[in-house]
Amino acid sequence: MVDRSDPEPTEASIRRALGRAATGRALDAGEAGALIAARGPMLDELLRIASDIRDAGLRDAGRPGVVTYSKKVFIPLTRLCRDRCHYCTFATVPHRLPAAYLERDEVLAIAREGAAQGCKEALFTLGDRPEERWPAARRWLDERGYDSTLDYLRACAVAVLEETGLLPHLNPGVLTWSELQRLKPVAPSMGMMLETTATRLWSEPGGPHHGSPDKEPAVRLRVLDDAGRVGVPFTTGILIGIGENRAERVDAIFAIRRAMREYGHLQEVIVQNFRAKPDTAMRGMPDAELHDLAATVAVARVLLGPKARIQAPPNLIAGEYDLLLRAGIDDWGGVSPVTPDHVNPERPWPHLDELAARTAGAGFTLRERLTVYPEYVRAGEPWLDPRVLPHVTALADPATGLAVEAARPVGRPWQEPEEVFGGRTDLHVTIDVSGRTDDRRGDFDSVYGDWAEVAGKVAPEARAGVPVGGGADADLRAGLRLAADDPAALLTPAHEAKALALFGADGPALDELCRLADDARRDAVGDDVTYVVNRNINFTNVCYVGCRFCAFAQRESDADAFRLSLEQVADRAEEAWTAGATEVCLQGGIDPKMPVTGYADIVRAIKARVPDMHVHAFSPMEIVTAAAKAGVPVREWLLQLREAGLDTIPGTAAEILDDDVRWVLTKGKLPASAWVDVVSTAHELGIRSSSTMMYGHVDHPGQWLAHFRVLAGVQDRTGGFTEFVALPFVHTNAPIYLAGLARPGPTWRENRAVHAMARLLLHGRIDNIQCSWVKLGDAGTVEMLRGGCNDLGGTLMEETISRMAGSGNGSARTEEQLRAVATAAGRPFRKRTTAYGHARA
Repeated sequence: MVDRSDPEPTEASIRRALGRAATGRALDAGEAGALIAARGPMLDELLRIASDIRDAGLRDAGRPGVVTYSKKVFIPLTRLCRDRCHYCTFATVPHRLPAAYLERDEVLAIAREGAAQGCKEALFTLGDRPEERWPAARRWLDERGYDSTLDYLRACAVAVLEETGLLPHLNPGVLTWSELQRLKPVAPSMGMMLETTATRLWSEPGGPHHGSPDKEPAVRLRVLDDAGRVGVPFTTGILIGIGENRAERVDAIFAIRRAMREYGHLQEVIVQNFRAKPDTAMRGMPDAELHDLAATVAVARVLLGPKARIQAPPNLIAGEYDLLLRAGIDDWGGVSPVTPDHVNPERPWPHLDELAARTAGAGFTLRERLTVYPEYVRAGEPWLDPRVLPHVTALADPATGLAVEAARPVGRPWQEPEEVFGGRTDLHVTIDVSGRTDDRRGDFDSVYGDWAEVAGKVAPEARAGVPVGGGADADLRAGLRLAADDPAALLTPAHEAKALALFGADGPALDELCRLADDARRDAVGDDVTYVVNRNINFTNVCYVGCRFCAFAQRESDADAFRLSLEQVADRAEEAWTAGATEVCLQGGIDPKMPVTGYADIVRAIKARVPDMHVHAFSPMEIVTAAAKAGVPVREWLLQLREAGLDTIPGTAAEILDDDVRWVLTKGKLPASAWVDVVSTAHELGIRSSSTMMYGHVDHPGQWLAHFRVLAGVQDRTGGFTEFVALPFVHTNAPIYLAGLARPGPTWRENRAVHAMARLLLHGRIDNIQCSWVKLGDAGTVEMLRGGCNDLGGTLMEETISRMAGSGNGSARTEEQLRAVATAAGRPFRKRTTAYGHARA
């Protein structure tokens, strides 16, 4: 279904775009589209510009004149698929196959043959979720004990690593954030072709992707983003000639550029030309013309820049090697001396000698790379999981990151790395004395992604310098009346304008709001101000997730990094018990070297030392990533923690439960839906949790209201939240503030309004509203106690996360100090347990 509405650019418009490209100016979509139409001398000029950009990038990368390829075997794990792409011959139906999947032994036989011939990559290609369409696939998996195709893929990847040493590259199609987390530990790289952003090719009958749920462009764009958030070296690309017009083709390249800049994870971009195949619905479509391919490759090079690695499959170009090299490619992709291209079986790969000769004839040297590109090999963590890193380094030249061509893969154990404890383990004490070593970590300019791309996602009403508040007087008055009569009704969409007006209340209206919140507090829990005697234990701050608000996370090599041993954790728990604590609260960075058993081992170590200590541990982010690393569902992981002695979990890592703001705040943290799934599952298993909201950064009241609605929905279903904790953003050392994107924390007015609204919006659902003395200070805490709050949190004994961010309110409070805060608010006090029962004397 070719779109004829794409206007043919004029020669003048093409020349103008060439002039801009030649001088290094940024091109807009119209100019890029015009260049795709370049032919004759204008195409030659475009190819020259693209070649120069490519050559500059190779010089900067330290490999001038080098064009790469990967020596691989192709493992078609299953040719069944739930999609119905109209050009595909790879996907088929069960009765045409001897079995729904390759058996594990068949997979290993292919991999062993490849290893024997010097291949280093095992390319797993398979259809999307065939068990959701084909009963034969579901039956095959059930008979062998696998929950899904992805579970079987993970098992096969581990087998290939351990039995052959080949490096898996996984192409299972559309993946969720959680699935990417599960697969990252078993593969150095993964991929999924974006193909096109033209929604009409998916949505309209007759389109090449019509009837294929996994080919919706919005779904595939989300995968690109999620792969970046998880830190997976990822391959993507476009497929040209399937009915898209020039503008749609350019839009896909721009979409790839955005993801590449924001996350830095797109290791290569494939520009692939459509070739018609017999026995497909599109067998009558003309092949993509090779000059069109060359022009598209060149435009991709101009738009993506010198650092991009761009590939064109050599078996689809009809011998036009020189043309594609002139267009700016620097990679030929995977080439196999063992297996055919199962996706394009009618077009065999060139022999490596021919490929080397044709590459040399164009003035380049052909060099072998690994499935993961050199830049990521040399960077190591966080791009490569510690369990696959030894397999990669065994085959890589440490100086260049390219393959050692003479190396032969050998099976190696897929196992946890050895943990090294130590570092600045006294940080919990010295943070209050000598402070942090630097105001930011050493990889500030790279670990958080491209700050300019991130800035473009900040909502205008949430930008630094834009005041938060306001609302019509009529809505404000009506909101106060509703807060007095039926406060929880403010959560309903019918009363949204009133709720938003109350978030913006100031002056006498704000005082009235806080008075109403305090009345609701008195009705719900009485006058007692509660607190728990507890100790925070941060067992590691090594983390590469790249949360842009976090000043706690450190690289392993940073001066302030630390890891506590099990004995050190147990020692601190015992010290806390001796000092009268009834709870330890444990949270740490997402340390890639944390063993699969590490979280349960920590709980067991504490319970062995102090059997009656309440263990309140592990945020939803820690839980979901640990479960993914272990390759088990979250429910199973939580059951293991519960059996080890876990009592409750903190509802942190919530920030704002709205993905539009989450993906500004965090580069790689779990999506809102995953947070909800973890806490809901925990509640269903009898593991209660707190709930939280961090506010005052790149957010606005509409997102606060949505966040409270999510919490209310979970509580209505599970009843598992023990309290709500409002967490004002501490800005001083937060990367997103240092980059100029975030506000300097909430205003005093906002603090009062948020705490009061928490009490009112959650009335009848969550009785306990906690204020954070760490973030508010004693005077601020007293004021919050007068505006709806009833709980002070804990003594903490040590607090590193907020202090690293720049909080100036210390790391600990004695019971006497907390009681003094309650007294200053004119209220009685009571020591509590984690679940708000009466604590031991």
